[in-house]
Amino acid sequence: MKLFLPFLVFIATYVAPPLSAKEPVAVESAPLPALAPSSFLQVQDEDTVVFLGDSITHQCIYTQYIETFFYTRYPERRIHFHNAGITGDKAVDTLNRFEEDIVLENPDFVTILLGMNDGAYAPFTPEIFETYATGMKTVLEKVKATGAETIALSPTMFDHHQLTLRKKDPTFRFGTRDFDGNYNSLMAYYGAWLRETASAQSVPFVNLWGPLNDTTFAARRSQPDFSLVEDSIHPGAAGQFVMAFSILSASQPERRTVSGVALTRSARGEWSGSRNEKITDISGSEDGTELSFTHLAKALPWVVPAESSKRDLKWGKSTPAQVGYDLTKAGHKLSNEKLRVSGLAPGTYELKIDDQVIGTFSHTVLSIKIELQKYAETPQYQQSLKVAELNRTRNDEAVRPSRDLQTQIKGLRRNKAKIDFEARFSEVREKIVSLQKKAAAFEEQIYAAAQPVPRRYHLRKVK
Repeated sequence: MKLFLPFLVFIATYVAPPLSAKEPVAVESAPLPALAPSSFLQVQDEDTVVFLGDSITHQCIYTQYIETFFYTRYPERRIHFHNAGITGDKAVDTLNRFEEDIVLENPDFVTILLGMNDGAYAPFTPEIFETYATGMKTVLEKVKATGAETIALSPTMFDHHQLTLRKKDPTFRFGTRDFDGNYNSLMAYYGAWLRETASAQSVPFVNLWGPLNDTTFAARRSQPDFSLVEDSIHPGAAGQFVMAFSILSASQPERRTVSGVALTRSARGEWSGSRNEKITDISGSEDGTELSFTHLAKALPWVVPAESSKRDLKWGKSTPAQVGYDLTKAGHKLSNEKLRVSGLAPGTYELKIDDQVIGTFSHTVLSIKIELQKYAETPQYQQSLKVAELNRTRNDEAVRPSRDLQTQIKGLRRNKAKIDFEARFSEVREKIVSLQKKAAAFEEQIYAAAQPVPRRYHLRKVK
């Protein structure tokens, strides 16, 4: 299916970047936009998703959060993921590795996140932009030719305020590098062009630039130095979560909620549960002061670990993903693990799940709804956290190291005339394949850990 749906609209009016050339840029008239489809990235059993990009993808963070969402939301499916991010890549660079990094994976879906390096961190020039536009069009065409659903992602945010702050740090790795003062606006311009281009090709498009900027500037009303892009180029864990949320929210997943457990007590004192949920062994007291039941959910809540990596990554420390989770209200919007109980006697009730105390709630609140994904004490939250941590280990020990090796191949290609390229290429590829097998083994562990199990709920009046 060829689909298109921007998550957030870009800034209402884009100001075109100043031209450094004497002649105006020749702009090709865009064809009329195709009708916008309503959903995309509807991943099924045995499908493969490839994340194509530069260092922002190579970080294995937003990709990790998307993977964990699918692992826990569709535990009955075996979905495979391949990170194809390479540090420093521009659109044209991805074409050099297209066969071994994309085609060999036989993808069903390919997300494309490029553009940050394509602008060269310099003022706008027609030549630089034309190289980007030509490269992106070619990438889009080649991905579509594989038969995979192609999903275009806008460039992300360049944080000029953060750059000013970091320049005061002598250890800052970009401290001596020059960046154009309008580069964030240039990324918006590149993203606007990509949106039009993707729309004309019926390719789904997700705006990442908008949510990152909107979230950042909203937070700066109370925290002037707040940033989601700690080194000014690479979003940190919180920023990468905002990216993952934007992609998933825009895709309109078929399971936007984890569960909707509802129990009702009739006038005769009989309890019944919602038919669309697996609720069994219902047992309640005649006076309505106690209730027990067993529930088997289809999925687990979307949970993020406290740290995106246990390694000291070159991109540095960042704001935890939970901050992005809270700012986007991801729990409510993309988990919403609902529990509603009507008919309890008036009073305050203690809720236990598998003998673990979750909290106390009034009968009134319980009759309206509580959202269990908010409570880290629930067994299902803890189970999902273990899945998230296992996926983090998969990325730390297998996925990111394989991307580091693919970066070595990029270096070998640059020195092809001076070395025995084929021998060196085969040697590195063998290591990559070994790491990919390791990642696949982790995948099996993850799916075993992600299977929902029956949970015993118990409500008892305490006041």
